[in-house]
Amino acid sequence: MTLKQEPAARAPVSEAALGAASAGAGYLLWGLSVIFYKQLTDVPPFEVLAHRSVWSVALIVVLILALSRRAQLMAILRDRRTLLTFVGTGLLIGSNWFVFIYSINEARIVETSLGYYINPLVSVLLGVAFLGERLSRPQIFAVVLAAVGVAIFAVDLGQLPWISLYLAASFAAYGYLRKVTRATPLEGLFVEVMVLLPLALAYLWWLSGHGGTSFGNGSWFTWTFLVLTGPMTVVPLFLFSFGAQRIRLATLGLMQYLAPTTQFFVAVFLYGEPLGTVQLMTFALIWVGLGIFSFDTWRCERELRRAAALANRG
Repeated sequence: MTLKQEPAARAPVSEAALGAASAGAGYLLWGLSVIFYKQLTDVPPFEVLAHRSVWSVALIVVLILALSRRAQLMAILRDRRTLLTFVGTGLLIGSNWFVFIYSINEARIVETSLGYYINPLVSVLLGVAFLGERLSRPQIFAVVLAAVGVAIFAVDLGQLPWISLYLAASFAAYGYLRKVTRATPLEGLFVEVMVLLPLALAYLWWLSGHGGTSFGNGSWFTWTFLVLTGPMTVVPLFLFSFGAQRIRLATLGLMQYLAPTTQFFVAVFLYGEPLGTVQLMTFALIWVGLGIFSFDTWRCERELRRAAALANRG
């Protein structure tokens, strides 16, 4: 009897461990992707974005056919309202990708990591504005600390850190729209990159008549990396979505800081981007704010679980 029950008892733990490993690998790949795109700094950002769209479509088509996901895709394509939403999310994620690629080309990866650090807090503000969510006092304090940090960074920079703010705002808006559509990640991404595909193909066609594309004129190293922009886009998302279905939301929320932390260390220690006292102060304020925010989120979820357990007992 014991031998038969033991695998069943371990199954949830194994699923959670597998989910955590998968989501962690996805976030780590997102963080390390700055190294990947750094190999394409000789290619104009718009061309990299165009290839990223083309090769992502090609890979997702293969995955949808291999995983027999055509029914899920057709459900999205039949819903006109969802399709219109995906036009917006496609343009949002496309612009986010472009700014991300541009920041790497311009050696401003530290600003990229800053943007993805403050993204969760921007998402919370969107929830307050559009979903009627309320912030606790610790969460309000966390948002204020992050705002002070960004303000200090802007004063030192002499202008608004537009890369950080745009990456945070565009991805938060993208996340909000994806949340209200409730579409599956893989099929949703397919529709989004299909929105970008005509623009990508038109731009590549135009380039071919005005000096040629890097894919045609570049080395094997360059065109190999351009083709790999597809897997570099799709694989982390696939790992993330697989893991997100198997672990608690609080765990996923803490793991999301793995990507910007990886980007931060790569920028400073691998590529030697400057990190002065003011920048360090900015990150310190945001890190403290995120720590407070994460702890309060974990505490609230624990209280909800206790209340649910007591209700079930009653």
